[in-house]
Amino acid sequence: MNDLPPAPYPAAEQARILAQALPFLRRYAGATVVVKYGGHAMGDPELAASFGRDIALLKQVGVNPVVVHGGGPQINAMLERLAIKSTFIAGLRVTDAAMVEVVEMVLSGSVNKQVTALINAAGALAVGISGKDGGLILAKKLTRTVVDPDNPMERVLDLGFVGEPDHVDVRVIHALTGSGLIPVIAPVGMGLDGQTYNINSDDAAGAIAGALGATRLLMLTDVPGVLDADRNLVPELSAAGAREAIAAGVITGGMIPKVQNCLKAVREGARGAVILDGRVAHAVLLELFTQAGPGTLIHP
Repeated sequence: MNDLPPAPYPAAEQARILAQALPFLRRYAGATVVVKYGGHAMGDPELAASFGRDIALLKQVGVNPVVVHGGGPQINAMLERLAIKSTFIAGLRVTDAAMVEVVEMVLSGSVNKQVTALINAAGALAVGISGKDGGLILAKKLTRTVVDPDNPMERVLDLGFVGEPDHVDVRVIHALTGSGLIPVIAPVGMGLDGQTYNINSDDAAGAIAGALGATRLLMLTDVPGVLDADRNLVPELSAAGAREAIAAGVITGGMIPKVQNCLKAVREGARGAVILDGRVAHAVLLELFTQAGPGTLIHP
């Protein structure tokens, strides 16, 4: 009787992938890789299935993947069904008591189990948890300060039950990965006040990668990575170079918080963070197991 799990890919395709990856496997043997999963790739069934197989393959070759997922579109769809209107400030959803229940239900429930099922279907053993499980993410209330154009005084905006990681206790992650399991984490945390907080998935992934001292944080997005002034991909940036690019206005808009999360992860212990396009098939494998990955690597 064969107790081995099925291979994530058909034998011939898996052999081809591993042959290309062979020079890089030693670099990542036993390494922890945190993958933030969301955006277009999550909504495309073919890309989603491929993502599940790629994560399963990482575990099979000796890498310890940890998946942190988003779920904005799924939350929007549920709120629309329930006729609950969303308001956003600085890209963050203002979350009242009724809304935070919906957010937790969607993220920790349907989305978390869908992502877990993708990996399990590929032959690995994934376990879905949230930041509330095992005291993983201690959250604190997040606020935003804005300047009113008609009044030079700053105003502090109350975002409701929106939080940010204040402390990450990685014991539950180590317990799962040490047992051969793949953690799939919903970005919901608990405050010292016992309140549930909705956490941006990029923030959660960056904090977890830093606390784990991950070899890589892979931020799957809907863009190729950081672009220079001529709209060409920047393959690599030092932490100092990334800060300079923000100050110079080369990195702008929604890319700024993504880069800042990468900088925080690197500052807190991750060895490198990569922003890459999750719409590219096998983006995770290409980044780890090819000479020139498809994204932007940010390193100390």
